[in-house]
Formats: sequence, structure tokens, C-alpha cells
Amino acid sequence: MHEMGIVTHLAKTLDELAVEKHISKYGSVTLQVGEVSGIITDLFVDCWNYFRVKHPLLKECELKLESTPAVTICGDCNKTYSTIKYGKECPYCHGGNTWLVAGNECVIKEVEAETEQEQ
Repeated sequence: MHEMGIVTHLAKTLDELAVEKHISKYGSVTLQVGEVSGIITDLFVDCWNYFRVKHPLLKECELKLESTPAVTICGDCNKTYSTIKYGKECPYCHGGNTWLVAGNECVIKEVEAETEQEQ
């Protein structure tokens, strides 16, 4: 289960941001999760909910997940297409010289937080 490892890394990143920006409380964090990232979102949310109650800065922090579509490009015809729908074979030229250009990421998009100065 790599979801817990990702949640732990996310919490560490948010801790570092809190020190850097003097954050006293997080309201929400929005993640963009690629549809072929391998992250099982339901399990990820369960891990988040388990972890955040044990972490003072994140106790009230809401997790928002946005899906990023998987996109593949063909090196033969230079067209992009939906990875989920067509896989590794280009639907335009039927070539196999393809690679994933988006959709396997997990990126922090937005963070809502209160700083020590706001209190």
C-alpha cells in the first residue's frame, strides 16, 4: 500500500511549508492525481483521514482530489490521445512509438492555510 507513504510524504511537505510560511493551521489541500498514477483514491482518502487526526497541523484539513487525464503522444504522427481509451497503440496511425506525457502525477495544486500573523 503506497498510499500511506504518499500521505506521509505529503504531510512532511506541508510541515516544511508551515515552517517556511509560518502556517498555524491548514484548511484544505488540493491534489491533482493522474488517472494512471496507481493511486487508489478511496484508499488514499482513508489513509489521509487516519493520518491527519494524529497530526496537529492537519487535524481539520480537508483533502480535495482532482483527477488529471492520462495523455499519450505518438512519436510517428505527433498526435496526442487518451491513454485510458487507446493504450499504447496510436488510434490515428496505429504506431507503437508512443509515450505517456501526462496522467501519472500526484501534485499539490492548492493549499488553504492560516498563518500565525492572521490569528
